[in-house]
Amino acid sequence: MENDWDKAIGSLSKIKVFSNPNNEPVTICGEANDLKCIGVGTDAAVFQSLSVPAYAFKIYAKDKVHKVKVEATVYQVLEESPYFSTCFAAYNEYLVLSYEEGKTLFDCILQGIHIPKQVINEVEEAREYVRKKGLNPRDIHLKNILLQNGRAKIIDVSEYTLQGNDHRWEHLKKGYEQYYHLIDGNSVPFWLVETIRKWYNQRGKNTSFEEFAKNILKLMLKNK
Repeated sequence: MENDWDKAIGSLSKIKVFSNPNNEPVTICGEANDLKCIGVGTDAAVFQSLSVPAYAFKIYAKDKVHKVKVEATVYQVLEESPYFSTCFAAYNEYLVLSYEEGKTLFDCILQGIHIPKQVINEVEEAREYVRKKGLNPRDIHLKNILLQNGRAKIIDVSEYTLQGNDHRWEHLKKGYEQYYHLIDGNSVPFWLVETIRKWYNQRGKNTSFEEFAKNILKLMLKNK
């Protein structure tokens, strides 16, 4: 029996994704007229098909395809939840997910779109839901959270089987509570957001959140 998303398989076969070192976003090779890239991460890129716009296709880099089955399994464990996308199928190199409307919190920062406190609270609720399912809510950051009609939608669950706390969400939450009022309603330049992202990924293990935040404030004040 043919599924709706099968209409996109021919176009998806024209796309290849390659990972890059130093936690940099993937490189996309190839193109298809009816595919639109809607997201780029460090392991995969996400496309929407104009032929079947209700779905999103997450294509993993060649050396990361083992994560397809892992992420599909996580979605099965999470079951239906308002906090996460729906996974319809898993193939060798990609997942078929529900297409989710909304802007990432990363884009909200760039465009000066207000991020309500409710979104922060709902991510906390989602993390608790994940723990109750026996999983570990990791890798939750600005590009993995959508602002959807004033609510939070988390769109990447690929690291939920890993151990340990990467503290990304805790640091974002603390940054929101202590500093978001300084930029709320104002667009932040892309170069500045990217600089902060790279500094965060390169920071030493002994660098505290407070020390990191002070350096960011100095950079922002210098470029006002």
